[in-house]
Amino acid sequence: MRDRLLAAEKVKAIDWRDGALYLLDQRILPAEEVWLAYADARGVAEAIRSMVVRGAPAIGISAAYGIVLAVRQRLAAGGDWKAALEEDFTVLAESRPTAVNLFWALNRMRERLERLKSTDDPLAVMEAEAISIHESDREANLTMAQLGVELIRKHQGSEQAVLTHCNTGALATGGFGTALGVIRGAWLEGMIERVYADETRPWLQGSRLTAWELANEGIPVTLNADSAAAHLMKTKGITWVIVGADRITANGDVANKIGTYQLAVNAMHHGVRFMVVAPSSTIDMSLASGDDIPIEERAGSELLEVGGQRVGADVDAFNPVFDVTPADLIDAIVTEKGVVERPDTAKMTQLMCRKRLH
Repeated sequence: MRDRLLAAEKVKAIDWRDGALYLLDQRILPAEEVWLAYADARGVAEAIRSMVVRGAPAIGISAAYGIVLAVRQRLAAGGDWKAALEEDFTVLAESRPTAVNLFWALNRMRERLERLKSTDDPLAVMEAEAISIHESDREANLTMAQLGVELIRKHQGSEQAVLTHCNTGALATGGFGTALGVIRGAWLEGMIERVYADETRPWLQGSRLTAWELANEGIPVTLNADSAAAHLMKTKGITWVIVGADRITANGDVANKIGTYQLAVNAMHHGVRFMVVAPSSTIDMSLASGDDIPIEERAGSELLEVGGQRVGADVDAFNPVFDVTPADLIDAIVTEKGVVERPDTAKMTQLMCRKRLH
């Protein structure tokens, strides 16, 4: 199956070449495919903040490369370059607050920085670390796809319809995708006959990105309004809701794109199984529950305007980007370290103690 998954890799959002970071501008997909080049940490931070790049794993990878760019810039400036680099770590850390992969990647880059020897080439070492973060995410995607497919096979072996929310594919990661990677794998195995994709207001990642990725690969996809999800579960034979995550806490609560929580509630009511797919870097064992997760809120104009044109009434708008799905609504969390069914604190702790997949 792994070979088939590798052959299906057709889309990427992040490219590191010739000492520069190139990001596919996801704000204008699918109308245009435009790559933007970045040469410093501030530029990368703004790309993350402004949604040029999005998806928790992709944000973390981009931030790691942002540190490489900062190292090169600080070395060229001379003086105490390590002290100066703290400003770049801060700028990148402040770009978005909810996705823990961002902080995980920055912490890993900082730890590598602290282990530098006097004989090391700092730029080469830090570049290698960022590339390793990128490559390990790609490998994790492939492993999660295989584990997720086996989970679907375990519970329902026949063809079925699935529902997904936001974008969790190659555009959101360093490789094949998280939730969308599982869906791709299940399609290749003949286990899915149709994918229903929530449009995912207000940035429309489902209609612009997920539908684009699936359609380009010939996977049958139907787009629906977010508010149609319960009706779909009732009438279209959906057997799984499969989503990604931006942060998972020690008890198995999951922060993901706004609208995920209501999907889980509806899935429970309709007897639809609910799967979360995310790398272990998304798991934040320092937070006991989802109540502790900082939830990003963005400008109300994202709800009140379309293409810069005001369409809403002259009122305030509440625009949280994420919500938290309680662990007791989740059937399974799939990571590259393994699968946790009916997650709780004990099971999450056991998972995170693993050095590798068992």
